[in-house]
Amino acid sequence: MGTFYDNSIIPNHLRRDFDVYDRIGKLNLDLGTFDSWMGRDLQNANICSVIFHESGLVYLSGYGYGPGQMYDDPERIKQGQEAAQFIADSMIGRLHWSIVCGGEGGDLNDMLYTVKGLGMVVSTDTAFHGAPSVTNGFSLRWQSVFGGGAGAFAVDGQDSSYSGVHARSAIGGFTGRFSIEPELIVAIPPELARAIIRNRGWIFPLPPIEAQRVRKEYHTAHGESA
Repeated sequence: MGTFYDNSIIPNHLRRDFDVYDRIGKLNLDLGTFDSWMGRDLQNANICSVIFHESGLVYLSGYGYGPGQMYDDPERIKQGQEAAQFIADSMIGRLHWSIVCGGEGGDLNDMLYTVKGLGMVVSTDTAFHGAPSVTNGFSLRWQSVFGGGAGAFAVDGQDSSYSGVHARSAIGGFTGRFSIEPELIVAIPPELARAIIRNRGWIFPLPPIEAQRVRKEYHTAHGESA
């Protein structure tokens, strides 16, 4: 487990007994590389991907993906679920690198629990009822990695942890050339959040000058040239 997680207030009966990265490996989930995620910064940006709050709340911006408008057809719903799972995979990679890039000592094993999800599903069909089903592609993937009774590692609807389960809204009726845009709020230990903010700020990607410093320090620590 993560050092910050071990010292957290999570009660024993809800503590994870598995390494999140083991599950990620079993699911063949690609987190990307430091350079792929740190190759961008906030120059000319009007939004960010992640905000850390000193309370420990972490806000992840939404990301739209998928083949287009959803409607109540089983095959189309499946396509939407696959798109939602793809976004979950990307968000897991984003959360990983936003936590670890500055070397404060935390990683995904320090994620305490998931707070709130929102799935905005594209469908101009007013009779569409499948927004929750489409968004399940996201939620079930999140539970598979962090814990939950509907995840891939649950047995008889039970898991050893439920830190991937979240309050959620799933709404259809939006327009766009994608299928779904989920956003998420998770909680990390306040001590880790404050360490991140003190070292490099509350925002990811980083401002250009700070990104340059963090990239240099990361490559130096790993014996690589920046």
